[in-house]
Amino acid sequence: MTVSRPLRLFNSLGRRVEDFTPASDGPDGTVRLYSCGPTVYSYAHIGNLRAYTFADTLRRALLWKGWQVEHVINITDVGHAVAEAELGEDKLEAAAARERRSVEEIAAMYTEAFFADLAALNILPAQHYPRATQYVEQMIAFAERLVERGFTYEIESGLYFDTSKDPTYGQLGLIDVSGQLEGARVEEVPGRRAKTDFALWRAEAPGQLRAMRWNSPWGWGAPGWHLECSVMSMLLLGEHFDIHTGGVDHRQLHHVNEIAQSEAYLGDGRPWVKFWLHNEFLQLGSAKISKSAGHILTVSELAKQGFHPSAYRLFLLGGHYRAQLEFTTGGLESAQTTLRRLVRRTSALGELPSVTTAGEARALAGDDAAAVAVIDQIDEAISADLNTPRVLALLQESLRDPALSDAGQRAVVAASSAVLGLTFEELDAGDQSGDNDDAVRQLVADREAARAARDWARADALRAELTELGIQVTDTAEGPTWARIN
Repeated sequence: MTVSRPLRLFNSLGRRVEDFTPASDGPDGTVRLYSCGPTVYSYAHIGNLRAYTFADTLRRALLWKGWQVEHVINITDVGHAVAEAELGEDKLEAAAARERRSVEEIAAMYTEAFFADLAALNILPAQHYPRATQYVEQMIAFAERLVERGFTYEIESGLYFDTSKDPTYGQLGLIDVSGQLEGARVEEVPGRRAKTDFALWRAEAPGQLRAMRWNSPWGWGAPGWHLECSVMSMLLLGEHFDIHTGGVDHRQLHHVNEIAQSEAYLGDGRPWVKFWLHNEFLQLGSAKISKSAGHILTVSELAKQGFHPSAYRLFLLGGHYRAQLEFTTGGLESAQTTLRRLVRRTSALGELPSVTTAGEARALAGDDAAAVAVIDQIDEAISADLNTPRVLALLQESLRDPALSDAGQRAVVAASSAVLGLTFEELDAGDQSGDNDDAVRQLVADREAARAARDWARADALRAELTELGIQVTDTAEGPTWARIN
């Protein structure tokens, strides 16, 4: 294994960029990675899928550096209350009642839809997709150990973790425990000692009979949402592992609570997980895309509108994972236009090789010094906290660089594909959205803005892009005009 340049990642635990190395007690050369998976009560929307595209990019970067990766993505099929509350109806039970199906049917249907979305976006399959319902016995045993260690108390609504027993509680979220979430979590739970305390076991309310229920020392009920991830990750990856990922919304609550219960359970004084990485929100207007807000645009719906799933992946990669990204139809059209251009250029190179690691990419470049230099720049970009926008720019620049031979360009494309997860295969013949006038107008407007800013290099690059798409641009006193020439 060769890691010529350190992989530097922004660790949410401490809010700083650090050199990444696997834990010393892990298997040699293996990175153990856990990503919070979906609660399968509905289709995953495009905002949800940013988290898994990001985790996949991270995994590809680790593979690029020569490490093996053991990846777990859980499937939450029980225990997650509506509105992330401690009390109230389970999301799957609510969906089952709404759709007049069994809870098992709901979970199976939306789990399969989730897997289809991952495949459409070319996301590498995880080694494990544990279902929460398969680990309830172990969750009960985990909670029993917390009881023995004195970290819990029981009230009518269930078993709760006492956060006052954890002097470091909230460190990940940079939270002032004395006032934590007073504004964000206003739910009143009778008997709960502090608003930060959270359910390990959600007991059935008097007279209530849950669709999903298990017997426990604290009565019939279901495990708390946070408990699931701690138990499944430890059982599959070991008590301590390397990286935990999720959306930035998990950083202030779910992951804070995971850390508290896990470190209380272990009691060894060590940080439970070494690195915590979080992707930012996908925005629609001024609001994040979410199911609760009614923003449930899916990848399959984008496909019905003529957008290839790879175009959506490219759209996401065009922004840094830690930056909020504004979703617009124009932005997606521009991404699809870029994708079509890349497909045209790469198809002219003949059969494209496949590589996984930086070493393989450099070997493929052989004696082509220009290609080796670009691959080194790709390595530098992905090593700088997964700078995918820079990798995309390097790819596009290299495909226009006369200094690169066809063989050198093939090596650069292979390297880019390895870290970006873009395959550059032909798009569906029936998808004609690459001819969309709005996308062309956006490119023309971008070129005009570059000219106004006297950024002649970008203006020329955009003109070349338009020409390659079969668009002739004419500059007039009244502004640019354009026409199709093929």
